[in-house]
Amino acid sequence: MDAPTSHRGKHLVQADRRFLTGNGLFARAMGAGFERILRRIDTGLERGAIDGTLPDGTRRMLGGRGPGPTAIVKLNSWHALVRLARSGSVGWYKAWEQGEWESPDPVPLFDLFVRNRKGLGSTARASGISRLVNAALHFLRRNSRSGARRNIGFHYDLGNDFYSAWLDETMTYSSALFAEPLSTREHLCDAQQRKMEHIADRLQLCEGASVLEIGCGWGAMSRHLAQEKGAQVTAITLSEEQKKHTEQLRGNLPIDYRLIDYRDVEGQFDAIASVEMVEAVGRQYWPAYLDAIVARLKSGGRAALQYISIADDVFESYANSADFIQTYIFPGGMLLSESRFRKLAEERGLKWQDQHDFGLHYAETLRRWRASFDKAVEDGGLPQGFDSYFVRLWRFYLMYCEGGFRGGGINVSQVTLIKQ
Repeated sequence: MDAPTSHRGKHLVQADRRFLTGNGLFARAMGAGFERILRRIDTGLERGAIDGTLPDGTRRMLGGRGPGPTAIVKLNSWHALVRLARSGSVGWYKAWEQGEWESPDPVPLFDLFVRNRKGLGSTARASGISRLVNAALHFLRRNSRSGARRNIGFHYDLGNDFYSAWLDETMTYSSALFAEPLSTREHLCDAQQRKMEHIADRLQLCEGASVLEIGCGWGAMSRHLAQEKGAQVTAITLSEEQKKHTEQLRGNLPIDYRLIDYRDVEGQFDAIASVEMVEAVGRQYWPAYLDAIVARLKSGGRAALQYISIADDVFESYANSADFIQTYIFPGGMLLSESRFRKLAEERGLKWQDQHDFGLHYAETLRRWRASFDKAVEDGGLPQGFDSYFVRLWRFYLMYCEGGFRGGGINVSQVTLIKQ
């Protein structure tokens, strides 16, 4: 494996420098309790099973009492279980990176963790001092105006050449909407176009309508609104790399790309589109985000949102710690509690209408991205500077998210908000 020298993406690989990952003398002293940890996992797996090989070479089946996926896991060190018990998904990733556990396909394992979240309880979540320290560090990365720009740059400014190496030709970095029933044959680009069309249809635009897009990514949605619907679009981002890309492809379309925070936009618009941006807002700023939608919409105006949510039954435990994604991938990020977010929206006079959930479509999108990413790595298509540490981190991220959507504890939805 490459030595961790200076390279692109190093800030992601080393994002845990102050976080607790289940290492240290105290954690090692917990090693004697590994049998208790295995029993807790076995008891908590009400659906599906883990076919495990232990460090001493013995095999052990955990769960298996109800239908569900079977994950194959080889524990190379008992310390992996200690990391899991002390630092949750942060420690579990660190154990994988250190070679303390392996699997031919980790996706079913992540699926099982989420599918059995009630039975497992806190088994796979950070506890004790690890939870407190990691939650405090996550809070320090909250999305104030300066923090939001820093957090967005952390992830999205890895480089347009990096993302173009494995995203589809639309450069769309959000869930596609596939035809039903889901098929592995449909081209990802076609499914992304369908997603954009559904968002546009929710806005009921007339020719020349003014639209604000909050979080424009690499510009596919804004170009669709301008080219296919005749809209006058103001599209905002905090990523300098994204803004460069969008301006290169704008041509003569009536789109104004701005590097600006959603809280600083002025004026009113006929409609607002925001696709998977609210996850980068953070719970503390949900009211400000919704206040901005209300202030920027004309009376009777429509906002179309696509958002990722986490099941309410685990939201508080999730919100009171910092998981793998928040530590390494999206600092300041927070999945929605749909019930809490909807309540805030309705309190502001926004009518919640036509919600459509399609979580398994995101699982398929992530599977496609991982296949494309793996091919780029194999063919030497990634830009120079990304070493094997980063490649393993990124693959873990894509597998971790896919398993979450397959397990049903994470969902993606579209909804229309109407200003009354």
